[in-house]
Amino acid sequence: MKKILVLLLTSFYMCASGAETILFVGNSYLYYNDSVHNHVEDLLREHYKDESIHTELIAIGGSRLNYHSIDQILNYEIFGLDKPVNKIIFQGGSSEVQTPRTRKILAMTSRQYSQKAQSLGIETYLYMTHPYQKSDPRYEHNLIEKIKLAYYQAGAQSNSTVIPVGIAFDIAYKTEPSITLHLPDGTHPNMLGTYLASSTVFASLTGKSPEGLAYDYLGRVNQNQKAFLQKVAWLAYLQNEKNLRED
Repeated sequence: MKKILVLLLTSFYMCASGAETILFVGNSYLYYNDSVHNHVEDLLREHYKDESIHTELIAIGGSRLNYHSIDQILNYEIFGLDKPVNKIIFQGGSSEVQTPRTRKILAMTSRQYSQKAQSLGIETYLYMTHPYQKSDPRYEHNLIEKIKLAYYQAGAQSNSTVIPVGIAFDIAYKTEPSITLHLPDGTHPNMLGTYLASSTVFASLTGKSPEGLAYDYLGRVNQNQKAFLQKVAWLAYLQNEKNLRED
């Protein structure tokens, strides 16, 4: 996959907890369809009724987490900021979950990067990726189990909050098999997939259900789709909380 570097730099203010900056770090799973960070921003603006909320993104197409430089990520001055960010959401490469070796690398990288961030007082999160569809040659039946294993291990070792995007996709497909959340390549999300991912991030950041929020990306997500995806995002959040309590 062509390596594409995307830096979308803005500041984030969440009125519930004072002035904050949040940074998303990942790959094309984040920046497709006008980017998860933009949709999360709009959902948060509506929820908190604050138009000053903004977000930031660093993304490299096709990357694994260790392709990113943690020193660059933590260099807040390149974002035009005068202090470190308050929250970072790390997203690993989709194939990092597939073997014990790559899961170990993901956990190690998550731990090293999160510890550096946490030493500066930054809260860290891990964005759980979604499974492939059959049109992707890397497809595996029930890959969600490896995904959960990888991200729960990495979350525990790095003391980071896991955002259950992969669980949300799994619930959506099992609940409504006719829904399409992927592009034809079987790996990247389509608009509905990105909306579901964004709603799941919203739930994880706020601890609140996105159900009832009006945001529909200028009508790109219809009312029935929006209601379903918001409900699934909250169910995924609740399932994730249950999974973590049982571990």
